[in-house]
Amino acid sequence: MRKSVGITVFGCEQDEANAFRALSPDFHIIPTLISDAISADNAKLAAGNQCVSVGHKSEVSEATILALRKVGVKYISTRSIGCDHIDTTAAERMGISVGTVAYSPDSVADYALMLMLMAIRGAKPTMHAVAQQDFRLDRIRGKELGDMTVGVIGTGHIGQAVVKRLRGFGCHVLAYDNSRKMDADYVQLDELLKNSDIVTLHVPLCADTRHLIGQKQIGEMKQGAFLINTGRGALVDTGALVEALESGKLGGAALDVLEGEDQFVYTDCSQKVLDHPFLSQLLRMPNVIITPHTAYYTERVLQDTTEKTIRNCLNFERSLQHE
Repeated sequence: MRKSVGITVFGCEQDEANAFRALSPDFHIIPTLISDAISADNAKLAAGNQCVSVGHKSEVSEATILALRKVGVKYISTRSIGCDHIDTTAAERMGISVGTVAYSPDSVADYALMLMLMAIRGAKPTMHAVAQQDFRLDRIRGKELGDMTVGVIGTGHIGQAVVKRLRGFGCHVLAYDNSRKMDADYVQLDELLKNSDIVTLHVPLCADTRHLIGQKQIGEMKQGAFLINTGRGALVDTGALVEALESGKLGGAALDVLEGEDQFVYTDCSQKVLDHPFLSQLLRMPNVIITPHTAYYTERVLQDTTEKTIRNCLNFERSLQHE
């Protein structure tokens, strides 16, 4: 009989728990499901399992990694494409491997297109007015996507899915990436910024991409252009973005991610005063849409991340057996 493998799943929400329980018999795993996010204090709950799974919502610090190592953890699988929330340098130093999961790019691609359409059609002020029973037309007419040039920064799986959708709208698409990954009109970053009516970000966050869009890059963008970010908040220098929106340099922005979002995202802050340098300003702007890092949040992605997390852990366990 095949031996079952134990996996400790931290930050496990109810729908994730249901998915892990449903898949565990097929993959012969025994999941230990913990609703609390991983921390140095609760890492001991992973004792007995070499593999743990974490969500993208919690920081996995050096102290947490050390605590995991002390209880015998050798592998961390994050239920996300990116791993910027994990101190990978500390993990490598302590001999703990880190794995990510790929999931359906359609979730984020669909959402990015939705944000583009909402931004160029002035959806935020229109919906706000209707909620107040004001049914007048907005004084600013919307734009049509097919008349615009869209610059896609990053053409991995999600960026490619965005490009394919944009082509269906008939707009001109420019692409920028360190390598050509698809049949597209690739240009240098400065040329993309100069010629795009909409710029959408689909690159991972790392040292080289932090503040990829800063004051200099925004200055190179077209007057009245729109910025869409469904990647990571720190891809954009938020101070420079606010300045450009207030001056009218940019026509608007739609942000599913925001620099410094860790202090409020995924929590009810309706009764709190948030200490964020730019959030209140951005929320007041009629041409800015902010959503809570939700582009990925679909039933299909839940299935993908759960199954691929399990496969990651099983593959790691098998690799140890063959050493």
